[in-house]
Amino acid sequence: MFKVGIIGCGKIAQVRHIPEYVNNKDAELAAFYDMNTERAKELASLYGGMVCESYQEVLADPTIDAVSVCTANNVHAAITIAALRAGKHVLCEKPMATTLEECEAMVSAAKETGKILMIGHNQRLTKAHAKAKRLLDEGIIGDVITFRTTFGHGGPESWSIDSGKNVWFFDKQKATMGAMADLGIHKTDLIQFLTGQKVVETTARVVTLNKRDSKGNLIGVDDNAVCIYRMSGGALGTMTASWTYYGAEDNSTILYGTKGIMRIYDDPSYSIKVVTSDGETILYDIDQIQTNDKQTSSGVIDQFMDCLVNGRMPEISGEEALSAMRAVFASIRSSETGRTIAVNQD
Repeated sequence: MFKVGIIGCGKIAQVRHIPEYVNNKDAELAAFYDMNTERAKELASLYGGMVCESYQEVLADPTIDAVSVCTANNVHAAITIAALRAGKHVLCEKPMATTLEECEAMVSAAKETGKILMIGHNQRLTKAHAKAKRLLDEGIIGDVITFRTTFGHGGPESWSIDSGKNVWFFDKQKATMGAMADLGIHKTDLIQFLTGQKVVETTARVVTLNKRDSKGNLIGVDDNAVCIYRMSGGALGTMTASWTYYGAEDNSTILYGTKGIMRIYDDPSYSIKVVTSDGETILYDIDQIQTNDKQTSSGVIDQFMDCLVNGRMPEISGEEALSAMRAVFASIRSSETGRTIAVNQD
């Protein structure tokens, strides 16, 4: 049994991390910290465990084996590095951190301490995405030539624990980045996973088009990102992330190959639809992707705990996540400069 501390008790902790730890036989919730102490107390009363006055208090407890870092983006790196150096394994929410230097420092700390660092990129763990990966590797649509991957919804202001127009996601100091880091990082990691290729070049527009704060001013972070990615194996495609899809969520990916087309989470009835070049249609009814309104098990905590139990590195390690973060930061530079940016994946 591994004792786990929760650092940051907001919505992502409450709907994903905590319930999934509760349902994992190898985990015991042992400590809760949040800037809102009452929130931590409420969770401790529900699930057991102690309430801490600071994240440092969580890390100082020698009985705690691992922590989930579910805080605002700007403190991911500092807390993660401190936790690793305190001898804790770390599951950190996405985006990994707010600068490439911070991300690299997190990976270095994990290597130096020998502790596990995992990042919450849950899209590659959905059943349909895992099945799609196997089918693509088997060559069902041949070599991927182009692709379109999209993640859009109405924004975090109605979903966050402190909902409203002044949600921390819109605060430049706390979030640093907006839809690109919130949603775009998921699809960037996913397209690399599905194709087995890395993003090596990006031409992007990362912009604020519509979201406004309580005073009517445009928010300080991006609400839309549209990127053209060139991949290491030659594939070319678009990645779109948006907080302004005011209707049904779009969480789809379409891949166009030399032998056909694969559509993932693009059909209301079938999670994967393959149309081959000779006209055959193959349908897979596997699952429906998690949405803000319909929360299902992400698989992230189960993988994290399995790594702790078996002493293995996670599929979504800090080092693996670093690749997608490089593409995110390069896309932001591309938008700022108006130029295509090469992504150094070495």
